[in-house]
Amino acid sequence: MNALNNAFTRIFDVVLTPLEALGIHASLILVSGVFGVFALWLFKYISWQKGIGATKDKIKGHMIAIRLYQDDLAVVGSSVLKVLGRNFQYLALNFGPFIPLAIPFVFVAAQLVTRYGFDPVPVKDPNGVYLAGQGTQVKLWFDPNTPGADELRLVLPEGVVQRSPLVVSSGAGLAFVELLATAPGDHQLKFELPDGTSATKTISAGGEPRRSMQPERVRGTFSAMLWPAEDMLAADSPFQRIVVGYPERDLGWLPGGPLGVLITFVLASMAFGFAALKPLGVKI
Repeated sequence: MNALNNAFTRIFDVVLTPLEALGIHASLILVSGVFGVFALWLFKYISWQKGIGATKDKIKGHMIAIRLYQDDLAVVGSSVLKVLGRNFQYLALNFGPFIPLAIPFVFVAAQLVTRYGFDPVPVKDPNGVYLAGQGTQVKLWFDPNTPGADELRLVLPEGVVQRSPLVVSSGAGLAFVELLATAPGDHQLKFELPDGTSATKTISAGGEPRRSMQPERVRGTFSAMLWPAEDMLAADSPFQRIVVGYPERDLGWLPGGPLGVLITFVLASMAFGFAALKPLGVKI
């Protein structure tokens, strides 16, 4: 999965670099639109186009029968049941091909979210006075009752200081701490068990958003599909998930944050796809 994510990341680096010269909004919308057209073109060849067309024609025929024979309850009742049955058939013919299309959808959406969904954590004065919660929250999930978990330690790089003690609940498999970034840059946090087992997580602070940046580093293939900017945790690692509380990115007139990026992606891909229906000759 790491190799696949890295390959997708390199492809998107090449594709998005010239588009971002037009601005983030244009690059996000254009990439989403191109994917929508590509998905529609692919749908044409993995779906039963003749079956979809024939089913739509039969639905129209039954609807006409309802209109023409509206005084004949037997014909109307039979036609209504046939319309319902054909609608289920129509949905099945369209839904089936969308299942394989969900795989590239996840990869593309994940790339866009990690690029446009988050801002780096703010850089703060280490001598300042802050209330609890004004730092950056970091949480670690691990296998419950991991040996030595109560002695888990956090190794911090220069440019990051600890704002609160590292709190560990070995039974719940959870540890959390509040940090302050005191210098801009990409810093590596390291969680380490007494036996030397460790896991790292990048925390980006200050400056412009990085090309790829994600709040979570995860263990597991499916989770790694959603967070491709950092390699997944080892499958045999006791560490399951490390989360840094990045702020959501403001995208101006587009909805911001990861949810906003997903909404823009879905709407733009649908809009471009519908516009390409007739030129591509696709039946849906």
